Amino acid sequence: MDTGSIILSVIMALGGLGLFLIGMKSMGEGLELAAGNKLRTLLQKITSNKFFAMLVGVLVTAVIQSSSATDAMVVGFANAGLMELGQAIGVLFGAKIGTTVTSLLMAIDIKAIVPIFIFLGAVVITFSHKNNHKYYGQIAAGFGMLFLGLSLMSSNLKWMGETPAFVSIADNLTFPLIGLLVGMVFTGIIQSSSASVGILMALAMAGVITNLDQAVYVIYGFNVGACSAAFISSLGANRTAKQIALSNFLISGIGALLMTLLTMFLPVTKWIGMIIPADTLGLAAQISATHIFFNIAITVILLPFSDLILKLTMLILPDIDDDKEKMATVYLDNRILTTPPMAVLSVENECKRLSDLAQKNYRYAMKAFFEHDTNAITKVEKNEKVIDYLTSEITRYIVKINGLDILDSDRKTMGVMYSAIQDIERIGDHAENITECAREMMEKKMKFSDEALEEMHNLDEMVTKLIDEGFTLFKAQSMDFDLAKSIIETESSLDSHVKIYKFNHIRRMNDGVCSAENGTVFLDMLTILERVGDHANNVAFSIPRNKLGNVLRPV
Repeated sequence: MDTGSIILSVIMALGGLGLFLIGMKSMGEGLELAAGNKLRTLLQKITSNKFFAMLVGVLVTAVIQSSSATDAMVVGFANAGLMELGQAIGVLFGAKIGTTVTSLLMAIDIKAIVPIFIFLGAVVITFSHKNNHKYYGQIAAGFGMLFLGLSLMSSNLKWMGETPAFVSIADNLTFPLIGLLVGMVFTGIIQSSSASVGILMALAMAGVITNLDQAVYVIYGFNVGACSAAFISSLGANRTAKQIALSNFLISGIGALLMTLLTMFLPVTKWIGMIIPADTLGLAAQISATHIFFNIAITVILLPFSDLILKLTMLILPDIDDDKEKMATVYLDNRILTTPPMAVLSVENECKRLSDLAQKNYRYAMKAFFEHDTNAITKVEKNEKVIDYLTSEITRYIVKINGLDILDSDRKTMGVMYSAIQDIERIGDHAENITECAREMMEKKMKFSDEALEEMHNLDEMVTKLIDEGFTLFKAQSMDFDLAKSIIETESSLDSHVKIYKFNHIRRMNDGVCSAENGTVFLDMLTILERVGDHANNVAFSIPRNKLGNVLRPV
């Protein structure tokens, strides 16, 4: 084969590789988008039961067609506080089994009908007006491109099987250490064991890889190299995320070591060859079977010992007693923007955290007002900076999510969250206003009459109730009619009492019981507390309209 033909074949093979990778990515994204909220619901149900978590890992990875993506997703969830180490380890095991679905599909010879999938997918994407239908078209087109790329690679790499240098390289892969290193490095670069197995299958179909002994250790190395995605994702993440990445590496590393020793001393490749004959089903099918065998075997062997893997992880990377930086988001993580339903959930969790901080600040502010506590004023001022920061960061994150392809229901949720954080932020501002009144009273040594103090305590009780019940309703994001009724009645009572207390205080000033200076602070407090109540009421009913039922949001 002349040099020009080889160059042309290499270019065509690279084009096939690009088509293969794009097809795999497109199919995975289409499956994920089609799954939508079901994926989020599934991940939310994960418990510390490692076997159930493993099944979830299998299903999620079978959907998105990439264990590396699942591993990175789990790291992101951990960093966003959505998953703990004990929950994650089961998912990691399941992801290794779920990723074998791709290689199983690639082992089926459907070259003749591949163009039909691409055509049908293109038609649906072009002419469908519904997003869900477009997702199905994306799945079909991606599936077709994957196989077309695989076929293009295999047909343009045949010259490698006739080149002595490449034949020699392939023979060296039978040495365990070389095979493992090649597999680890190659998958570490492209960050997908499924894609690596697909490329290896293409080399087998091209005749470059001639027997399973040349491929088996490379396959084991693929599964270790795939851990690179989780490691990269854990950079800059919290301690739990780093521990999950380490656990993932330990599972694959220990599994590869055990399977390598097993293959060296037992005729594993011959057993696979007996079950999947190369002369009838092909070497590519044997490679797929080996990939499946490896991942199922290490799960069966190591899952019962997952607690020991956790202990080893904690021994290598123990927890550290450092407080989380307050001026930072806890749940927002750009890594999980690749999974929009979970990104939506992370915004909801960050908004709940913001509401807790505003609720705490109001209580500190009223403590400063009633008890003249300067420490409480300091806490309010520090927390207010965090509230402003979180409001800004949540807003930025919501903008990013709205730029993604998300469900209409999730888009409505993001609109509701954006509206809610504005009211929550204003409650934080009013808490700071209360501390200004408290500081003025301390500096000028003001004192209210017993009647005025009793009225202020009454209003505080109503506002506290409004915030507590309102934020409870908001966090639930579902309608509780008894709670909604109580909120509406309390807000109405607050407005009525503010009017009455204004009249009472004007009377006290006219009677000389209270000074004009005291009166100004008291009236300012009435206005502030009334506004806090209004904002708490708005937050309470910051629920998507479809979840409000027949309750009319108060104006």
